[in-house]
Amino acid sequence: MEYPLFLKGCLFYRCLELTSALRCFIRLVSDYLCSVKKPLYFQPFYFLFWVLFFIVSRAAFLLYHLDNTAQLSSSDIAGTFWHGSKLDLSFASYLSAIPFIVAFVGLLWKKLPAAAIIRWYTFVLLGILSVILAADLELYTHWGFRMDATPLQYLNTPAEMAASAGSAPILLLAFVALALTGVFIVVYRLYFDLKTFKQTRVTWLTAFVALFMVALLILPMRGGVQQIPINQSIAYFSDRPFTNHASLNLPWNMMHSMLKYGETSENPYLYLPADSAELKVKQLYAAAAPDSMQQQVVKPGKPNVVFIILESYTAKLVEHLGGEKGITSNLDRLAKEGITFTNFYASGDRSQKGMVSILSGYPVQPATSIVKVPKKSEKLPQLSRTFEQQNYSTSFYYGGELEFANLKSYFVNGGYDKLIDKYAFPEESYNSKWGAHDHVLFDRVLQDLNAEKQPFFSTVYTLSSHEPFEIPIKPKFTGDDVPNKFRNSVYYTDWALGRFIDAAKKQPWWQNTLVVIVADHGHPLPAEDPNHVPSKFHIPFVLTGGAVSQHGLRIEALGSQTDIAATLLAQLNMPHQEYNWSRNLLTPTTQPFAFYAFQDGFGYLTPNGEVTFDNTSKKVITRDKAVTDEQLEAGKAYLQYSFTDFLEK
Repeated sequence: MEYPLFLKGCLFYRCLELTSALRCFIRLVSDYLCSVKKPLYFQPFYFLFWVLFFIVSRAAFLLYHLDNTAQLSSSDIAGTFWHGSKLDLSFASYLSAIPFIVAFVGLLWKKLPAAAIIRWYTFVLLGILSVILAADLELYTHWGFRMDATPLQYLNTPAEMAASAGSAPILLLAFVALALTGVFIVVYRLYFDLKTFKQTRVTWLTAFVALFMVALLILPMRGGVQQIPINQSIAYFSDRPFTNHASLNLPWNMMHSMLKYGETSENPYLYLPADSAELKVKQLYAAAAPDSMQQQVVKPGKPNVVFIILESYTAKLVEHLGGEKGITSNLDRLAKEGITFTNFYASGDRSQKGMVSILSGYPVQPATSIVKVPKKSEKLPQLSRTFEQQNYSTSFYYGGELEFANLKSYFVNGGYDKLIDKYAFPEESYNSKWGAHDHVLFDRVLQDLNAEKQPFFSTVYTLSSHEPFEIPIKPKFTGDDVPNKFRNSVYYTDWALGRFIDAAKKQPWWQNTLVVIVADHGHPLPAEDPNHVPSKFHIPFVLTGGAVSQHGLRIEALGSQTDIAATLLAQLNMPHQEYNWSRNLLTPTTQPFAFYAFQDGFGYLTPNGEVTFDNTSKKVITRDKAVTDEQLEAGKAYLQYSFTDFLEK
């Protein structure tokens, strides 16, 4: 929704008015300190400088996301500043520690250029934090959560990282970063620079007070004298996720995320006694009937398998799943020719998480990913290895860089006979950011499969429907707005998919081939879904090809990406016991469910409805009326037990 200028102006002044009391207080303190400016006043005044910076940064976040901010009351907006203040004070303490120590040493050793050291330390940090804060403004639009340790997963592939921000208003974000840095450099030089404070005779008392101020920082660092140190939940006060996200101190959130989910982390999701959580999860899987009772939809034998993973394909753009019309006509046609699962959900919201769920049948971790830790991910089963044990030749095709998000280590562990990425394609076939366009990728796959030893298991991963949504054909939808660019990119990939399937049908191997089509994850576009809602995770899952024995079949069973492995292998009469987090969706069950994880939260769906839960605030976000307490407990148990399994890998 676009708001008129007068409303945006009102929102701007609402944000300013909410901080007017604090600004007046700062002005009064500034006037007083400018008159006395003794060295001991520098430390608390420097601390106040960073608090002011974080207040302005929060106001910038609210202003940048006016569509969301406009839905908040004035008390909600004020609450973001009030409830986020403890995190502001905490991170201001971390930033102030070195300057406090330098100022203390400078009192004792006059030759130390304390003012210059602190000045440049402050300017460098201002630049770094301003860039991070500006980047977060746009990333929040795409991700639906404040920046945390997630970007670290992409540092080894900066080109792909840049491609994710291909549609970002770079000039605007650069201006925000430069403005924040420049304004606060000027403010620092005028009011906070140590050199503007009068030098007085140093006594043991002044030295002790200066040292005491250093020690005193520990209190705001940990959030007070309470037993449990401060955490993000201190900033959560609303049932609106955006309100709570605006309350967070961004650099504090990043620091906490980097430390919280290290290799030796304890399980932060201890909602139930361990044995109770384990029992509830095992009952979910025990509720499914044995494979002997499954609905058989694939012809007997040992068919080839072509596994197509579509980037960011959301059910919102797939007509046969209730989405918009005229965008995925080829996928809709393939669903009619085969089997489609209409209540199917992504397990997570990032590519690397979806890959593990699809190919290993393994649950998603809310705020980290198992592919970040190769010694854990190498313990997972993978479909490629399972098919290889059945004497299939295996291959993986991707038009981009396999190193993206540490996925290459995962695929290498999968034992693929052949890994093909962007460097196997001519540069003229690349888009500006990621790699080869999807139709070029499919052409290479078709060429290779015609010469492949049968039976084969080939995985194909598309990329064109990822930001910045560049396509090499004429767009179907006019306009440069991001939703229409996304629609056009999905339309193009669907065109490339249909072109590939039509050509494959003419090949001698087609009649003995099963084609599996699924998305790696959903997408907030085109409706800008909040991060937690089920519609963001609803995705297509289709079985088609010459090897299917039933046509036009719609499977209504609830499922998620983790269930693909057992469903597929059972149809092919292959063992799948090692995929113990996967259910066969073509057998009856007394406890149908779908579980998905978003950034430090989860959604749990049953025929009764959906419930979403925020792990930070420990509160329900949304809950349908028919959802029972037992359903919520089952979701908590699933998250707890699956994360315990992740830690024990």
